[in-house]
Amino acid sequence: MIAPPPLIYGVPLIAGLSIDAFGAGFALGFPLWLRLAFGLPALVAGLTLIVLALLRFRRAGTNPEPWKPSTALVLDGVYRLTRNPMYLGMALVYAGIAVLSDSALTLVLLVPAVLTIHHGVILREEHYLSRTFGDDYRSFMRGSRRWL
Repeated sequence: MIAPPPLIYGVPLIAGLSIDAFGAGFALGFPLWLRLAFGLPALVAGLTLIVLALLRFRRAGTNPEPWKPSTALVLDGVYRLTRNPMYLGMALVYAGIAVLSDSALTLVLLVPAVLTIHHGVILREEHYLSRTFGDDYRSFMRGSRRWL
């Protein structure tokens, strides 16, 4: 992996919000009620996905950090919905914060963050898990979606 996923999401999030704070960004222009209607559910859904995924890792007795060795496959719970609930959760938290902050620039910066996660983390992680767990992981990949 090229960098820890929270850092990959955190740097553009902080950069976008900082640029906005200095008055150089641009607003989404949505009324507060609409930002709340989209931002809060995204934030809550993202946090929920992350917590549920971490609980599954704990139950399986394996490391949630992708830079540490995996000792078990986690295939149940939220992993039935997506192979990458933590990365999806981080993206939703990021999007929720950007929308709630009325920051169009921050929202735009989510695109390169997701692309970096996809190419720099997920694809490499899938290769590692395929080598480590073989047909069990490849079967899981065929029966599940990478994002949603």
